[in-house]
Amino acid sequence: MGTQILLIMGPTASGKSSRGVEEALQRGGEIISVDSRQVYRGLDIGTEKITREEMHGIPHHLINIRDPKENYSAGDFVVDARRLITEISIRGKLPILVGGTHFYFNALLKGLPEGVDANPELRDELEQLSTEELVARVAERDPRRAKELDPKNRRRLIRALEIIEAKGKVPARTSSAPTYAAEWMVVDPPKEELRARIDARLQSALKRGLVDEVRRIREEIGDARLNELGLEYKIVGEFLRGERTEESLLPTLSAKLWQYARRQKAWLRKIKNETIS
Repeated sequence: MGTQILLIMGPTASGKSSRGVEEALQRGGEIISVDSRQVYRGLDIGTEKITREEMHGIPHHLINIRDPKENYSAGDFVVDARRLITEISIRGKLPILVGGTHFYFNALLKGLPEGVDANPELRDELEQLSTEELVARVAERDPRRAKELDPKNRRRLIRALEIIEAKGKVPARTSSAPTYAAEWMVVDPPKEELRARIDARLQSALKRGLVDEVRRIREEIGDARLNELGLEYKIVGEFLRGERTEESLLPTLSAKLWQYARRQKAWLRKIKNETIS
């Protein structure tokens, strides 16, 4: 048996963070955030980052460890998470991994594909394509990988094509991942409840200053990088550039986040049928 860990997964706005704190208080745990955006300092409102008061004294790791202009990859996460799992276990605590970045969960538990160096010339060429064209090209070259990718995530689509160009297809994941004795929980409210939670979260975010947060981040990192930080930052960025009205923010964000949550729920249905060990 490997090191005991607890995984808490769920779609956006489902209540994963509070469930993680509850489990940590009951079972003597520390939390490792599995969130590709909460690693960044300053992305507080748009990512619904847990506050110090909401942590109730439970240590939280991998939050606020990078500046928004810096990159943080799945490979970085795997290195950090494996180290933290070991350190937390040595302290006699239960490592509890909480989040909704499913690519990070997969990378930790199943390993990462073999590395391929960056290809700046190819990236420049691919950046000229629309997102729909990138999706079509991945589907043509590697249908298996195309089914796994978020069709809206340009950065990962381009990276997949970079690997495909070098190796013919995206390699199967390595088998070097440690074996963990993983217990997992899925926080997955009914559709009506989740939709209401998403809307309430967005209304609160806008009242608490989401637009000002995005404006500040945009001034620091620019529009191209802003678009990589998720739907909230991309759509509010469009408003700040005069490409959409203020009145359209809430309905657009609600529709887009609901679409994203549905994709997350589909992934969760899939993983329920798999054995994680």
